[in-house]
Amino acid sequence: MAEDNAVTVYGSNAAITNAKKNPFPIKVGIAQMLRGGTIVEVTTIEQAKIAESAGACCVIVSDPPREGISRMPDPGLIKEIKQSISIPLMAKARVGHFVEAQILESVGVDYIDESEVLAIADEDHFINKHNFGTPFICGCRDLGEALRRVREGAAMIRSQGDLMGSGNVVETVRSVRKVMGEIRRLNNMDDDEVFAFSKQIIAPYDIVVQTKQMGRLPVVHFAAGGIVTPADAALMMQLGCDGVFLGPEVLSSADPYKRVRAIVQAVRSYNDPVELAQASSGLEDAMAGLNLSENRVEPFGAASTY
Repeated sequence: MAEDNAVTVYGSNAAITNAKKNPFPIKVGIAQMLRGGTIVEVTTIEQAKIAESAGACCVIVSDPPREGISRMPDPGLIKEIKQSISIPLMAKARVGHFVEAQILESVGVDYIDESEVLAIADEDHFINKHNFGTPFICGCRDLGEALRRVREGAAMIRSQGDLMGSGNVVETVRSVRKVMGEIRRLNNMDDDEVFAFSKQIIAPYDIVVQTKQMGRLPVVHFAAGGIVTPADAALMMQLGCDGVFLGPEVLSSADPYKRVRAIVQAVRSYNDPVELAQASSGLEDAMAGLNLSENRVEPFGAASTY
């Protein structure tokens, strides 16, 4: 469903501007346009311009780090950044906070990230994303969580790893491998085993069947968390992701343009070790990172569906 419908909207600005009339297949197609790209988190206009010039396919706007509750970014900042760049713009809303999502849609963001990185507004319910014309992105750490978010209307899934900005990629690898491993397991099942598997992972049966038929997630799949080098980005692509998110830590390096540009090139040439070696050359090693070992669980209610 997702890829068949995606082809029909690749050049359609009308589909993007007429957001209230976008059915789910169209939103999935709009998200497909980011496939093979790099999305960079920014907090200022200057950072957004650097990301665009370095080849990012999209920027995601977030509030500058501060003490207290983290919320959606200032709508005024979103408008200013949107006017200063020509690539798509994404912004974060708190999990379950549908009013923040309404505000973000009203100011014209191209995508909304229902982000577990922010404070949680509703511990039991995610946003019903079918009520919006704007495509949504949601995080996951396993296949069941990913497919529950798709049922709620997510047009893109990101395998979420390190949330602390340490430059540690191990949790992201764990999440991506878990999703991909469960998909391979599903692909090898007989049809009469799929229903029991859908109950086991607490996911909608029809979307589990669709995933088995497609041999992949039914929506575009990115990786996020701890990706700070070209090798990190290429690793995610070789593991089967469609693109990567970069956190704000990549823009705090001595030469943010060079680092973002190198990662963009690595995503595009992820299977070419010679190109990867060239992209990795001359980058200072500013990301020490930590070796986190704790297991993470879904904190918002495992069976949250609409």
